[in-house]
Amino acid sequence: MTEGALVLEGGSLRGVFTAGVLDVFMEEGIELSYVNGVSAGSMCGMSYVSKQIGRTIKVDLNYVNDKRFLSFRNMVKNRSIFNFDFLFGELSDTLIPFDYQTFEESKQKFEVVATRCKTGKPEYFEKNDGRDFIAAIKASSSLPILSRMIDIDGKKYLDGGCSMPFAYERAMDLGYEKIILILTRQKGYRKPPLDKWTKRGYEQYFAPLPKFLKTLEEGPDRYNRIQEEIEALEASGRIYVIRPDKPVTVSRTEQDKRKLEALYNDGRRLAREQMEAVKQYLGITDEERN
Repeated sequence: MTEGALVLEGGSLRGVFTAGVLDVFMEEGIELSYVNGVSAGSMCGMSYVSKQIGRTIKVDLNYVNDKRFLSFRNMVKNRSIFNFDFLFGELSDTLIPFDYQTFEESKQKFEVVATRCKTGKPEYFEKNDGRDFIAAIKASSSLPILSRMIDIDGKKYLDGGCSMPFAYERAMDLGYEKIILILTRQKGYRKPPLDKWTKRGYEQYFAPLPKFLKTLEEGPDRYNRIQEEIEALEASGRIYVIRPDKPVTVSRTEQDKRKLEALYNDGRRLAREQMEAVKQYLGITDEERN
């Protein structure tokens, strides 16, 4: 295991890019001691910690058009566009089994980020810290309005990306010198301001939660500021960033399998192209590689 941090951005189904990168990491035996993920990044992190190469993309390609997994019908039935009961139930138990034993026994420290609805602030949940970690994964991945709030120990949570798009500062605060950040948007991407319809929807839906509403409204500015910070840290060599090398056209709820597979393959390609640079950054020697 290599001492270092792996930080995973969300983006719902844009997470197939991250899945491609992580599959190559696993094939190359790159196992970092600390992992954190936001939203879809938390899902990808699960397969990385459980060492299941190909599982994330298999789930997405095989079930993205299955209404049990993703559909607006779920909004009516389960108050969530993604059906987490199916994802963490039948799908993970029997259809494409998740290796819970390897996951639980892993020595890697794994945290996910969710946004507390009352405060609008990010909170961190660690595997094996005694709390319901699967509920934390669900919370981290629950999109505002498109998902119901997730209850953990009597507190309500939603998508971690609302307050913390990618938790690289968390890795720094924990003392990690080597940090690899996997993003799901190309370099230079900046979020536009909220359109009036989205803003109005947030105002109506989250009026009882003013601090969370403010967090949502400030989201684009926060995201863009953090991107600028990351680019400066990357230029100085403090962190290593892997991101798409062209504009990403995959939407958060993309159901075009060809586009999903292409983005996954982009992740694999870039991980392969940058593998030597990644190993040099992490200080992995030839002896360790062999």
